[in-house]
Amino acid sequence: MKNTKEKILLAASKLFLKGGISALSVRAIARESNLSTIGIYSHFNGKQGILDALYIEGFTRFQHAVDVPINSENPKESIMLATQGYIKTAVKYRGHYLLIFGESVADYCPSDEAKQSSVQAFLQTTKIIETILPKAASFEQKRNTTLQVWSIVHGYMGLMHHAIAEEIDNAHWEGLILDTVSLHIDALLKLNQSAQVLTNSNPNAIN
Repeated sequence: MKNTKEKILLAASKLFLKGGISALSVRAIARESNLSTIGIYSHFNGKQGILDALYIEGFTRFQHAVDVPINSENPKESIMLATQGYIKTAVKYRGHYLLIFGESVADYCPSDEAKQSSVQAFLQTTKIIETILPKAASFEQKRNTTLQVWSIVHGYMGLMHHAIAEEIDNAHWEGLILDTVSLHIDALLKLNQSAQVLTNSNPNAIN
């Protein structure tokens, strides 16, 4: 049963990548996966169920991609490793990426379960990013810093698949993303170090 579900989701992902939401009919998925429409419905509740499964699978893959060992002595190293995992997952599973980040699907509203998968992926990313922040950092600071790094990567990923970037290979894009994230992390580390020095020199300073 598991292999059949994976086969259906793989077929759905391919169709979505080629033609977006309009290409995702149960009949088309059945044809692509060499299964009957009844077979599709026996595993998923029509198109909505398939989209939810793709959505959850997509965010689960990204959560696993950024679930890297935390290097307490060199937290930047962990962030860069997580960024590499994110990039590779976005390239390998582009259909999933377009669904959860890039494709506007007017007639699809993620279920509560699907939305929870996005929350878990974000929390896992925050767990990695917060290692460069002071221990006393608020949740808002952790969230905003995570969004900064995520936005950098997401922006580049969007450009990678734009017509303007067709002459640039993926390896070059990966280098650009990693260089930019590295610069941003260095800037944040320097800012935090400066703030710590100021606090140590004037413990009564009000932030």
